[in-house]
Amino acid sequence: MNLLPHYFPELTPQQLRLFQQLQVEFRASNEAVNLVSRPDMDNFEERHLLHSLGIAKVVQFPKGSAVLDVGTGGGLPGLPLAILFPEVHFHLVDSIGKKIRAVQFMAAALGLPNVTAEQTRAEQVRQKFDFVVSRAVARLATFHPWIAHRYKPQGASGAGLYYLKGGDLTEEIAESGLKARVTELSEFFSEEFYETKKVVFVAAPRSQ
Repeated sequence: MNLLPHYFPELTPQQLRLFQQLQVEFRASNEAVNLVSRPDMDNFEERHLLHSLGIAKVVQFPKGSAVLDVGTGGGLPGLPLAILFPEVHFHLVDSIGKKIRAVQFMAAALGLPNVTAEQTRAEQVRQKFDFVVSRAVARLATFHPWIAHRYKPQGASGAGLYYLKGGDLTEEIAESGLKARVTELSEFFSEEFYETKKVVFVAAPRSQ
């Protein structure tokens, strides 16, 4: 663990310990469920922990706010963000049961009281949230309608979708018809992996 304290010097010893433990728990879960590829597992801190925390370079979730992580897979980006923001509630959803069970196990092993996880599809979630996060689940035009009505009527400042994507998104954003703001993660992280990585922000609709 040397990238996280380099890019997030405010992390406490307790948070660093939790990130270390998450890597251990994730590796064990990955053996059973195959959450990420072996090369990705070998570069877990750079490609998964740091990538998830890239969202925190774009938005600071306020204390008491609620975040929905859609298509969380093995708990990414939700679990790393939950460690970084212990006073924010994270609800992680995925349609694949064995992945959600792995997430539930990891959240319990880490003792994260601010995490809940549920096997469901985004469009079936009934609760309302201030923020939605996700990591390249689908094209924006497909994804956004799933979560467009998941926002609280009076959300927190900066409420909306923070979507981790890669590559040239010009066509994808145009296709969606959405007003999106794109932040290049290469502005914050110098590793080659981040040259094409981005956070796409789409504000929550003003009225629900």
